[in-house]
Amino acid sequence: MDFIFEPDLQDSRVVRALEGWPSAPARGCWRRSPATLHLKNSGTEKGSSNGLSTAPETRLTAGARPRVLLLAEAANPGWTSVALEGWSHSRALARHADVHLVTNERNRPNIVGAGLVEGRDFTTIPHAPMARPLWGIVRRLRGGENHAWTLMTAYESLLYYFFEQRTWRRFGDALHAGRFDLVHRLTPLTPTAQSPIARRCRQAGVPFVMGPLNGGLPWPAEFSAEIGRQRDWLTHVRGLFRLLPSYRASRRNAAAIIAGSRATFDQIPDWARSKTVYIPENGVDPDRFNRPTGRTPARPLRVAFVGRLVPYKGADMLLEAAAPLIRDGRVAVDILGEGPELERLRALARDLGEPGVRFAGFVPHTALQQRLSESDVLGFPSVREFGGAVVLEAMALGLVPVVVGYGGPGEHVSPGTGIAISMASRPKLVLQLRGALESLTTDPDRVWAMGQRARRRVLELYTWDAKARQVLEVWRFVLGLREKPDFGMPFLDPS
Repeated sequence: MDFIFEPDLQDSRVVRALEGWPSAPARGCWRRSPATLHLKNSGTEKGSSNGLSTAPETRLTAGARPRVLLLAEAANPGWTSVALEGWSHSRALARHADVHLVTNERNRPNIVGAGLVEGRDFTTIPHAPMARPLWGIVRRLRGGENHAWTLMTAYESLLYYFFEQRTWRRFGDALHAGRFDLVHRLTPLTPTAQSPIARRCRQAGVPFVMGPLNGGLPWPAEFSAEIGRQRDWLTHVRGLFRLLPSYRASRRNAAAIIAGSRATFDQIPDWARSKTVYIPENGVDPDRFNRPTGRTPARPLRVAFVGRLVPYKGADMLLEAAAPLIRDGRVAVDILGEGPELERLRALARDLGEPGVRFAGFVPHTALQQRLSESDVLGFPSVREFGGAVVLEAMALGLVPVVVGYGGPGEHVSPGTGIAISMASRPKLVLQLRGALESLTTDPDRVWAMGQRARRRVLELYTWDAKARQVLEVWRFVLGLREKPDFGMPFLDPS
């Protein structure tokens, strides 16, 4: 990019943060000649008096790198979870396009430390003025950092509105001037965070892409009691966000929507599915997970659990399922993580003894590869997992995943690469887990073969570069250079 944006030093108050959005959308279309794309004004939307702006016609040759304004409010190379996803995905996309990243100012130090130049490569948006006082209220209501995730999502969604409003102030003129071919909102992932900027992009004749969106996976009926234990009472009214005018407007004005899971795809209104593409949320950095397990599966079979030690992650079910196999010396379990369930899990494991169960505590993401490479199997019976990145990371190292076939993990694991047990009541899940582990202990060759297939599946379909290539096809779709891509839902194993 050959432009630099000066910092916006205006003192924005809450009332300013929420003003100024247009009241009616307009329709534009994208036409393609044999070698060149033309973005043109096609008039106004029926029932609307607002036409598209008089933005200059822009051209993108079929082989050119698209110029993309990439919105990733969460994108940080030094963090984990969504922030690391946003960073990894954005860097992979930058290898295929001329990307300018827009992110929250809290990410600046680590992004600069990674070698990017502010103004040239990325722009930061300040915190919303209401963020600090609202956070004080949310923190008291949550009652702990592992509770009330739906409340946390609602808080972040409210702040994101301010992020997009300030983004338009910075880049609205550049978009009208045709300096970008499209705008893509990468994070936040939650479908509850709406994108009012989509309407303005459409009025400027610039395609807007949302996603991957992922979230809203219902609590399984068999584990409804966990709603109270997790203080997640807002989940009962979470669906009300679909009644907001901004929900329909964001999806109507988007040129394409990327659904990061089957559950999220099912939430998409029927009228928007013709422009919705399924691409799983999570990805793997092959540079960070590049040393596959060198173990030959033997007795005992080593099973690793990785995650926060909270009830719905199911570490207790894994220990209960594995107990007789541990006593027989056929299985050993490593628990990698910390959380409020730690002492209860220690008590559960006490009579199993060392080396039957080992507690590693918190393991930094940079050290996870080394710990996982000591295992044969990932035991991850979480009953409500939107994404499940750790499942892909373990598969990339050749571990066989044993998961509950509900949510993200059940989509990552195919029959030839792992075992996905059916959702059921807790006692039945424990029995299924035990049966899965027992079947693996009796056939080490099967474990090795499944692990190799799991590794191939991830390296061909789920690396960040593979995901960037998938998203590139969505961009080509919204720019009129191809039909809507269909990668399958879920992904099929490589042939």
